[in-house]
Amino acid sequence: MKKKLLIFIISYKASYRVLNVYKKIPFKKLKKYKTKLLISDDASKDDTIYYAKKIKNKNIWINQNKKNIGYGAHIKKCLNFSIKKNFDYAVMIHGDGQYDPKYIPNLIKKIESEKNVGAATGSRTLGGLKRLLGNMPYYKVIGNIVLTNIFNFLMNKNYSDAHTGLWAYNLKFLKNKKFNYLTNGFNFDQEFRFRNILSKKTIKEIPIKAKYGDERSQLHINYAIQFLFNTLMFFLIKKNLFKSIKFK
Repeated sequence: MKKKLLIFIISYKASYRVLNVYKKIPFKKLKKYKTKLLISDDASKDDTIYYAKKIKNKNIWINQNKKNIGYGAHIKKCLNFSIKKNFDYAVMIHGDGQYDPKYIPNLIKKIESEKNVGAATGSRTLGGLKRLLGNMPYYKVIGNIVLTNIFNFLMNKNYSDAHTGLWAYNLKFLKNKKFNYLTNGFNFDQEFRFRNILSKKTIKEIPIKAKYGDERSQLHINYAIQFLFNTLMFFLIKKNLFKSIKFK
């Protein structure tokens, strides 16, 4: 029996770019899965839904939130939908086109490679610093390297990119829905990564290239400060020096 895969595209003011993202999904390489698509918009006041409705595909759901709920809350909503509909795997793609859907098959292969893989991510830094410098704005390079190294040191891990927004999820490990305790904000991915660490689930990485232009998913100073604060909190939790309801 084919495994069920949901590809969910989260968008906010993505406009025509959400259509471009859809056109890049490699459906032919996903024939071994029963694949469906969810385009979910976070209350954009533009023409994103207009372009989403241009997609002629019987295996698609389109959702528009009545109010803006935030990055983390939006992912939670899509993951809860995935579980409710009994999917085996889910992949998150950003509607702004920063992450190319062509990597989806490789992400799923990583999830299926071992029994204990909770998620797979696309890493912009695998493949060497030279490639990274040619593809990512310098302030992002510096921030990524510094913050990822701090996270790895305190968590005793060796992730190459702790800030990626390209994720594939093994939904059999999310049925307890404890991810709903995590933040509704931009640091959801970081908190989700830590939850996998606590539950001793492996996160696999594949090398990717990302596109940078006028996308809104930028590494802001607020994100960096929160990332550092969270990492210190994670360290204390890991050492049983602090407790948080998010990670019970």
